[in-house]
Amino acid sequence: MVILSKIYTRTGDAGTTRLSDNSEVSKNDPRVEAYGSIDEANAAIGVALAMGTLPARLTEMLGLIQNELFDVGADLSTPRHPSPKWPPLRIEQPSIDRLEAYCDELQETLPILKSFILPGGTPAGAQLHVARTITRRAERAAWICHAEFGTADEGGINPLAITYLNRLSDFLFIASRVANGTEGEILWVPGTDRARP
Repeated sequence: MVILSKIYTRTGDAGTTRLSDNSEVSKNDPRVEAYGSIDEANAAIGVALAMGTLPARLTEMLGLIQNELFDVGADLSTPRHPSPKWPPLRIEQPSIDRLEAYCDELQETLPILKSFILPGGTPAGAQLHVARTITRRAERAAWICHAEFGTADEGGINPLAITYLNRLSDFLFIASRVANGTEGEILWVPGTDRARP
């Protein structure tokens, strides 16, 4: 259980923060950047949900994903240890499998794309595009963590957390199509108005 009795603590005023294992790191630590971007993606999803215009099934999916994004953040903020004092919260394969199943479920209702889509559409659909791009940034940040800390049991990160972010950005792309409806999609035209070679 998490208890938040006081929101400001003044402990970060010197440019440091604590990871979930209580180790102190700089606020420039790549793990802090990664889980900060995850928090931002979660907030962007929250804005899309707050608009109240998404289909019920998509709202249900996104509600579970919002909760799971806290799990991803907790995972990346807990360096791996060969014998932890307590079992850390980690992303596991079933969470990725569920995201893939969500993608397949939503994709069944959509026509096949013949080009990329320009971000936009309805307010909720456009916001899901924002969430998608933030999730891509979070994935890149997680790969920086991977490059610095690896995946070994001493201080490394869980590679399944990175995989989750990759699948989530795919899901959010599909979700934006569902939110917008495909009849109003604007497709990318390579080269715009230049003469074709």
